[in-house]
Amino acid sequence: MNYIVMDMEWNQPWPGSPSAKKVLPVPIRGEIIQIGAVRVTQDQQVEDEFQILIAPKYYRRLNRRVSKLTGIKESRLKEEGVPFPEAMEQFRQWCGEDIVFLTWGFDDIGILRENLNLFDLDTGFTNRWYNAQMIFNAQTDGSTSQKALKTAMETFSIEATRPAHDALGDAYHTALICARLDLERGMREYDAALKSHEDGFHGAELPGCIARKVYYDYKDKTAALGAMAGEENLCPVCGGRMLGSRWFAQPGHRYMDLAACPTHGKFLIRVRLSDQPDGTVRVSRLTYEATSEAAQAYARRAEKADPQQMGSRPRRRRRRAKKTEAE
Repeated sequence: MNYIVMDMEWNQPWPGSPSAKKVLPVPIRGEIIQIGAVRVTQDQQVEDEFQILIAPKYYRRLNRRVSKLTGIKESRLKEEGVPFPEAMEQFRQWCGEDIVFLTWGFDDIGILRENLNLFDLDTGFTNRWYNAQMIFNAQTDGSTSQKALKTAMETFSIEATRPAHDALGDAYHTALICARLDLERGMREYDAALKSHEDGFHGAELPGCIARKVYYDYKDKTAALGAMAGEENLCPVCGGRMLGSRWFAQPGHRYMDLAACPTHGKFLIRVRLSDQPDGTVRVSRLTYEATSEAAQAYARRAEKADPQQMGSRPRRRRRRAKKTEAE
């Protein structure tokens, strides 16, 4: 058996662009433009590497943010990129049989499966897959937070020798981390590590939290936030339905809202949305006391967004009348 440590880069259309409005055969979050992989043997020796550029079929115009982050240019994709089915054939031949995929995070394997489905290709070879972040956490500090690759490298005193946000560079650094983990034990204990992660809120809990819960399998962000403001918006004291006010977005796919129970008053709700491997959305939900610092932060944000709604009126600049010749 070999471990295939994989990383990918993918393109996303610019919001509102013609590409973004295309109706695809199956929904995808992004179209893969680069795959990088490193083989780690069963005795955890880092061996050969694989890298390929892929010419996008549907999102042909490269998002400028993706280009800036990865350093990949449209001209390079046109010159060196191969069609996705051909890239998959080369990749599968290089991987060989009896393999286990390792990725740094939950997104890559989901994006890969979406792209395979888009081209009506078999996804079965991706079934044996583990998120190396979970194994790293379980065998280091035991936390539930998602560690950046750079943080894990610093933990093991691994010096960066490849570029970041390059598929092969990130795969190579991830392989060096994996070579220092007990991968066999990590796979045996993976379910427990994953459960610990899902029960957590990725290190985002603040003082004043009085309830926490994880929800699964929402179709998309709209459905998830709708449920959190609707049937799942329950008072932590009596279990009755609460009335929400307004979601405010925060970094890291987080949102907050101030909800009110007719009997027990107001509570701050903070949620974090995460994509699951099958494309559905998972929600980590935290409930805070109305007097908590988190609730005060919401009040400041709401006041800034809508001062009239919060009881204060914006100051209006009085215009001075221009004097006329008659005056």
